[in-house]
Amino acid sequence: MVPDGGLTMRPGYSDKINHAFAFAAKHHDRQVRKGTKLPYLTHPANVAVILTRYARDEDSIVAGILHDVVEDCVREGYTQETLERRIGEKFGESVLQTVLQVTHRKLDDDGAELSSAQRKEDYLERLSEAEEPALWICAADKIHNARSLLADLRRTVEPNAVWSRYSGARAGTVKWYRDVYERLKSVGFDQPIMEELRLTVQALEQQP
Repeated sequence: MVPDGGLTMRPGYSDKINHAFAFAAKHHDRQVRKGTKLPYLTHPANVAVILTRYARDEDSIVAGILHDVVEDCVREGYTQETLERRIGEKFGESVLQTVLQVTHRKLDDDGAELSSAQRKEDYLERLSEAEEPALWICAADKIHNARSLLADLRRTVEPNAVWSRYSGARAGTVKWYRDVYERLKSVGFDQPIMEELRLTVQALEQQP
């Protein structure tokens, strides 16, 4: 934390974090949240809010803002290698490595393409090697995604229409959130955010 004019600057208010938002806004431009017209940037912004609530450090918040850039923003002019290099140069190697630890990989270590189910399994397996900042981001990411889904379900009279947005429909989607929670527990991640994640997953499981 940096003193500024007698004020203590807390995580969530810094040039580096503002720069991360600008970077994410540029690369998620024209992307929207699944099944909505909400700008995609609302998701990493909410992940940052959750991390800030738990007083995470600046680099963790920055990585939380950028956590989907490598996974979702490969397009003309921006290869995965380019995005990784830019994140490393602009925000530091530590931030880049945290981002990569929570990125769903499209290829395995041998360069073979992974199916959707294999990507999820690969993600869960790699959590065992992830460092703590990545585990915090994983939990915050799942909390926001699941709570957004809960809000949509509670607003609709047609829950099946909401579940149909997801490749796993209801059963597969609920199982995914439960699997992530259980995986975080199994690797020894016992930080306070886990209770919020537990309650969120439990609420999702109770939806029709």
